[in-house]
Amino acid sequence: MGCLRVLLSIICPPLAVVDKGCGSIVIVFLLTLAGWVPGVIAALIILNNPNN
Repeated sequence: MGCLRVLLSIICPPLAVVDKGCGSIVIVFLLTLAGWVPGVIAALIILNNPNN
């Protein structure tokens, strides 16, 4: 996980997970709509997942 990805996940979480699949984008987008902090946390968790 690069510094640019972390910065992008803080500024705009759905853009940080674009290459992780449609489901991840939708989940992060909905969480970002519910509140900025849950969206950032979800984006960082998805980006930190070693399986993808």
